[in-house]
Amino acid sequence: MNWGWLLVRLSIVLSFFALLFLSQRFWYRALWHWTANFRSVVLRVTLRVLYISCILATIVAVTDGIIRLGHAHLLPRATAITSLAAMWFLSALFAYLAIKATHALDYAWRWLRVRAHHAAPSSPPASDAAPSVELLNDPSRRYFFKTATALAGATPFLGAVYGFAAERLRYRVRQVEIPVAKLPTALDGLRIAQLSDIHLSGYMTREQVRRAVGMANQLSPDLAVVTGDFITGAGDPLEECIEELRGLHSPLGTWGCNGNHEIYARAEDAAQHLFAQAGMKLLRSQNAQLTWRGAQFNLIGVDYQRERTPGGRRVQMLTDIAPLVRRDIPNILLSHNPNSFNRAAELGIELTLAGHTHGGQVQVEILDHRFSPARFLTDYIAGHFQRPMFAPARLTLAALSSSATRNFDHAAANLYVNRGLGTVGPPVRLGVPPEISLIVLRRA
Repeated sequence: MNWGWLLVRLSIVLSFFALLFLSQRFWYRALWHWTANFRSVVLRVTLRVLYISCILATIVAVTDGIIRLGHAHLLPRATAITSLAAMWFLSALFAYLAIKATHALDYAWRWLRVRAHHAAPSSPPASDAAPSVELLNDPSRRYFFKTATALAGATPFLGAVYGFAAERLRYRVRQVEIPVAKLPTALDGLRIAQLSDIHLSGYMTREQVRRAVGMANQLSPDLAVVTGDFITGAGDPLEECIEELRGLHSPLGTWGCNGNHEIYARAEDAAQHLFAQAGMKLLRSQNAQLTWRGAQFNLIGVDYQRERTPGGRRVQMLTDIAPLVRRDIPNILLSHNPNSFNRAAELGIELTLAGHTHGGQVQVEILDHRFSPARFLTDYIAGHFQRPMFAPARLTLAALSSSATRNFDHAAANLYVNRGLGTVGPPVRLGVPPEISLIVLRRA
């Protein structure tokens, strides 16, 4: 058992819950100070009791969602309670951090100003000059930081409302041309429509999935693929999700793979069975040779690939698919976890299609730099990536870019990470709208 890895994970979890506690304590005290000015005792007590009741309901909803992720839920999924619970905790946490960051800037500004004042050369005042006065607080600074604090506290809440009501439902088609080494001429221009991370639940209704399927069909794909996470937990309607996916139309059919939430829901076998009933194919460490315009390519699919055992020991990914890889025709891998790309490239797989990250679900751009929570999980957040074919999987992107290892005699392997349709946790998307991908293969 890797005790160091477990200690790191435990530290991260405890730090996160400590921040949650501090943020809730901050807002609790702010409400108490605010209501203390009310003349009406009834109104003051009512607001405080209502706030405490909402917090208790929120704790129950979040605990239910975490503990019972793979089982039936005590509270119906995506009710007003669970929606508001997830949004409140996330918004309150980021608002708390934003306010504290603003306070830190205010403190730093005052400290620097005092240091500059004391460092300035002083000269003895003339006999008829006015006596020196102590350095007073700058009213404009106070007003600026007071306004900045209010904006910092309000922005996460307003962003969460916008991300829930608007951007979460703003589907976007992203088309990308991917160069594939030694691609037969007949496969040049092959169009692949990809959906991923549907998470059908109260947040993602059948009608919304049907709209995404319709948008994918309008792209006239030659092949349709779905790369996992059809649902979130065991209480979600897997049958309804796959029934809607049945509406995907392409000459080469619809193919898929399982995601990690199928594992949590213990629905991997059920998903495979329902796919077969719907006339589709879910690949589980399996492959199929597909023919298009007289040329063949090899389609491979795997269940969700774990990177570590429950004890924390790192394991090799894609251990059982080496015999499925072809050397005479191009290979396309459906693997929910984008971190399997390093091993896929090492095995000589030309193209990997993945999901899992949701593009971070929330992405903020500051000074031309994009910040996403998915960065803590993977280097492959969203979009198109490349690494040298047959390069050792242990080499990171940074190592491959170094002068010592960047010269490989092989063509590039490709990865495309779909940003997904649904959400996990807070039903919010900011800066990462839901995606329907259209991958067009090109000769390298």
